[in-house]
Amino acid sequence: MAILDSQGRLFGKINLLDLGAVLVIVLVLIGIFLYPGTSGSVAQVNESTKPVEVDLVVRGLNIKDPEQLFTNGFTKGGKTNIVIRNQPHGNLEIKSIQELPRTILVAQPDGSLKEYTDPRPNQYSTDMLLTLKGKATIRPDGPVISNSKIKIGNPIELEGFNYNFNATVIDVRIIDGKV
Repeated sequence: MAILDSQGRLFGKINLLDLGAVLVIVLVLIGIFLYPGTSGSVAQVNESTKPVEVDLVVRGLNIKDPEQLFTNGFTKGGKTNIVIRNQPHGNLEIKSIQELPRTILVAQPDGSLKEYTDPRPNQYSTDMLLTLKGKATIRPDGPVISNSKIKIGNPIELEGFNYNFNATVIDVRIIDGKV
């Protein structure tokens, strides 16, 4: 009895192509599960995780009653989910919320401008200054929260129980913990 018959079958029963495919699949599975590699790359050795504070400004948030936003979880000490470049990145603690006054510029007779509080009662637009805090990986090119760099000018989407709006990063501070 020959090892290979006229149809390319091993011992007349097993096709060599099928045997090769099964062997490749078994080797791939062994490579994935038995030899997964190192848990990090060499580039991550010098990285550290530190607390950071991120200041955000919200301009022109259209909302009828800002108080309803604050009564449903968007408060100091609460948490908000962040979305960066359409990718969810967990949540950060809300350290502070400051509503900014709505103002208008009024031309003066001498040609200068003065800023006054907007007297219009039906303003459904709110500006806020927020400070969020959390942990970030510190890399040579700046802090990173869940694989997204946090830099001044980055838009960040804030999402919670009854809100979903955009804000812009205006400051990033790394807290060293040194007194």
